[in-house]
Amino acid sequence: MPELLLHLADGMEALWEDVQRELDTGDLPPPFWAFAWLGGQALARYVIDRPQEVRELSVLDLATGSGLVALAAARAGAASVRAVDVDPLCRVAVDLNAEANGLRVDFEQADLLDAAPPEVDVLLAGDVFYDAEMSARVLPWLQAAHAQGTRVLLGDPVRHYLPQTGLVVLAEHDVPTTRDLEGVELKRVRILTFG
Repeated sequence: MPELLLHLADGMEALWEDVQRELDTGDLPPPFWAFAWLGGQALARYVIDRPQEVRELSVLDLATGSGLVALAAARAGAASVRAVDVDPLCRVAVDLNAEANGLRVDFEQADLLDAAPPEVDVLLAGDVFYDAEMSARVLPWLQAAHAQGTRVLLGDPVRHYLPQTGLVVLAEHDVPTTRDLEGVELKRVRILTFG
């Protein structure tokens, strides 16, 4: 994504230990906000290449992490972009990355999955089917957003918990990665929506 600058970490374990030590707690979640995950990278590329998907529309980036997908939507001309994540440390990552790119993204720390999806034009979600618990919570919520007329765009490297039915592939991207994060150096990632 040469169109965007991001502050990213080199390795998860060392960063996680440093953050735990700095904040003096042993129960912080992994620093997902410090990496550009595959689904997010491909979804950001898709939005940048097809700005008509978000231009002049209200956008919500669910599980924003570093803010990459939200920033891509802002760069592509979205009228408003709301980046949402449960991890309070994401705010710092999103704010730093937005500042580095001269873009405006509104961050909200929240777990939106226990309420009805908000009224937005476009909902972006990269890499949200990473485990069984999250998948069981996020799928009906995304389906409800789609049913209320929101355009739902997903980026996923065909993780194990990605639903096998009800989705339409819009595009595919080969995304470079590291063996430390994904066990391979290149992975095929799909951009999907509900059919």
